[in-house]
Amino acid sequence: MQPKARRPQCELFGARLSELLNPEHPLYVLAERIDWSRFDSAIDACYADEIGRPGVNTRLMVGLLYLKHAFDESDESVVARWVENPYWQFFCGLSYMQHELPIDPSRLSRWRKRVGAERLEQLLETTIHTALAMKAMRPQELEKVNVDTTVQEKAIAFPTDARLYHKMRLALVRRAQSLGIRLRQNYRFKGKKLLAKQGRYAHARQLKRAARMTRQLKTILGRVLRDIQRKAPARQGRIVDERLGELVALAERLLAQTRTSKNKVYSVHAPEVECLAKGKAHKRYEFGCKASTAAVGCFCARFLALAPARSQAGR
Repeated sequence: MQPKARRPQCELFGARLSELLNPEHPLYVLAERIDWSRFDSAIDACYADEIGRPGVNTRLMVGLLYLKHAFDESDESVVARWVENPYWQFFCGLSYMQHELPIDPSRLSRWRKRVGAERLEQLLETTIHTALAMKAMRPQELEKVNVDTTVQEKAIAFPTDARLYHKMRLALVRRAQSLGIRLRQNYRFKGKKLLAKQGRYAHARQLKRAARMTRQLKTILGRVLRDIQRKAPARQGRIVDERLGELVALAERLLAQTRTSKNKVYSVHAPEVECLAKGKAHKRYEFGCKASTAAVGCFCARFLALAPARSQAGR
């Protein structure tokens, strides 16, 4: 159900935050300048009209999201600091000081998924319009775009042929069993034993024995792959199950690749991983993906809490 409008009730012995706080504080000024009604009209469409429990107040969620990015906090820390900071509470639309957590931190991630990327872009757009209206940002600052690229490392183990063959066989067997495909043999115990032997031989620098174990792991992977290709339901030469088809294609790439191959497979669960060399002395290679970031003028999330201070300094 759509969030209900907040109707603050007067407390008999409580003092309003607007009477206690400094009206020249940056967050106080921003709270008065931002058009919060735009968020209600944009986000209410994500909820049903009269079904379910009412959602959390929109201004509270939007305010927490802005504070999270402005002060570089996590979901847990922004909620914890919100209880301690009266300016944060006033920025989120509260009239009186609260001493309990406003929401569970996990609701922030669920709220972002519900709202979607398009509506989150509207929040950024509102921030920029507010900054322009306050003359804390000049239109010329929006004409330049800063672009940078870096390496985003993936949480994968160092890729070795033996481990890749073992992980690939496990993924194929697991998917085939979930589809009810009966395999001739899954090599569950033998594959685990061969991988352990390969690691011991490699540690002891017995490279010929380690290479022999690696070849055996590659052989049993090929057997499992061919068994699945024979028994998997296919239509016009293609496997019906999309996920199984992707795993089969990935296994074929893994079996065909050599040391000099391009577009090699370095991870089974993250096949998009690449081997990148940035010339670092302490880390010769990094396994991940290239990530690019773009910023217009300045980082608007950080700018949120600094805009009033900049405008006052300009005077």
